[in-house]
Amino acid sequence: MDRAKLPPASLPSRRRLLQSAALATLSTALLPSTRAGAEPQTVDYPRSQWSKASTSNYTVADRPTSHPVDFVIIHVTQATYPDTLRIFQNPKKQVSAHYVVRSTDGHITQMVREHDIAWHAGNWDYNTRSIGIEHEGWVDKPAYFTDALYEESAKLTAAICTEYAIPKDRSHILAHYEVPGSDHTDPGPHWDWTRYMRLVGSA
Repeated sequence: MDRAKLPPASLPSRRRLLQSAALATLSTALLPSTRAGAEPQTVDYPRSQWSKASTSNYTVADRPTSHPVDFVIIHVTQATYPDTLRIFQNPKKQVSAHYVVRSTDGHITQMVREHDIAWHAGNWDYNTRSIGIEHEGWVDKPAYFTDALYEESAKLTAAICTEYAIPKDRSHILAHYEVPGSDHTDPGPHWDWTRYMRLVGSA
């Protein structure tokens, strides 16, 4: 049928067409970002990127309703950033953390939602009550602890502390080696706690 020959009342107005296009654009913008077959990529910390850990490597929960969140635990990966992501996505590894911070630029990837329990502390009670942050590097290589890594990690820790009313002190922001029963040494002797806590306090 020739649309040009339809009565004027049958044709949508230019204004209506523009309104429809605007509504369609808004609806698309409000939908979670997904790929075919993938779940919505939702992050708890807006400055992070989502890359999900294997569901075999963490416990689904409903924190802080199911468990209080009392601690932030600081880790060092002992691996490169990309290798760490692959480890947490490997269902055979049985390990994960909520966040991974890249050395070069402080880029943050979230791998486990904060309401779920990541397997990072080596102590189940502390796993249930903490957020784990891994930092790319090695405990004996201080060059990995860049300005960007310290600054972006401190902003993340400060945001977590604010969200869960965690005091911003060393009794609640812990090294992995301070977790009871831990056999780890990270973040190691080269981690500058004085600098880090100052950055957390000012973030």
